[in-house]
Amino acid sequence: MHISELNIYPIKSLAGISVEAAMVEERGLRYDRRWMLTTPDGMFFTQREFPRMATMSVWIEEDGSGLGVAADRFGDVFVPMNADSDKRQDVTIWGSVCEGAVYGAALNEWFSDVLGTNCQLVKMPDDSRRDINEIFNKGDEVVSFADGYPLLVIGEESLGDLNMRLRQAGMLAAPVPMNRFRPNIVVAGSDAYAEDDWKRIRAGNAEFRSTKPCARCVMTTVDQSKGEFDGKDPLKTLASYRMAKDVMPERIAPFGMTDTAVLFGQNLVGESVGASISVGDEIEVVESF
Repeated sequence: MHISELNIYPIKSLAGISVEAAMVEERGLRYDRRWMLTTPDGMFFTQREFPRMATMSVWIEEDGSGLGVAADRFGDVFVPMNADSDKRQDVTIWGSVCEGAVYGAALNEWFSDVLGTNCQLVKMPDDSRRDINEIFNKGDEVVSFADGYPLLVIGEESLGDLNMRLRQAGMLAAPVPMNRFRPNIVVAGSDAYAEDDWKRIRAGNAEFRSTKPCARCVMTTVDQSKGEFDGKDPLKTLASYRMAKDVMPERIAPFGMTDTAVLFGQNLVGESVGASISVGDEIEVVESF
């Protein structure tokens, strides 16, 4: 088994960036979900409410000075690596609250125009702490603006099995791409859903610990190339065979899951801060559930 794809998503819910290598940091891969769009009072935005976010492309400037962001009909804009104002405020992601550094009016107006609603861009400062779920926290472990955990891994064969089921059910005009599920690490050479049982893995010189399988939502139904909802699949088909009560009933209570959680992919915590992982690195299963 080996890493076939590495992805980071600098601004939460905007398009991702495929990279050849990435550094493992305390909050996840470097640059991953360190920025986020929110309401003026700090409530997070995602494709669930604004599917158009999927079509906003992001890149890291070659000199490391910041990000570039582009949107159809609105051109592009430069985002400095650090907020260009002194304002900080509490921001909310699901049930957790942490501090974000707020960018200035000009950038916020651009993003507001693109989304057609009043919003602001924030960055997570290095001294802002957002703990992962206490059920899985081994100490002072934190996460970025990701939904809940620092990283997500999915095997290519898991997606292949899903696409086979969609095709057999006549629900597939074209294969569902991996970007519907926004993984950080994609693995080639594993069996379908093998990641369900990975308790600890090693990639190159870095080790990662599993927390819980990723419960999927309506965001998987957003066509990432169009920025539009695209029917009920693949979530509907996944729900027909990947609910927690069917896949791993013995883990529902200890993992704090609901019976009907639809599972696809495994959430990870990086335990080798400062290590780098690369496409092509071999994956070794160190410990299984």
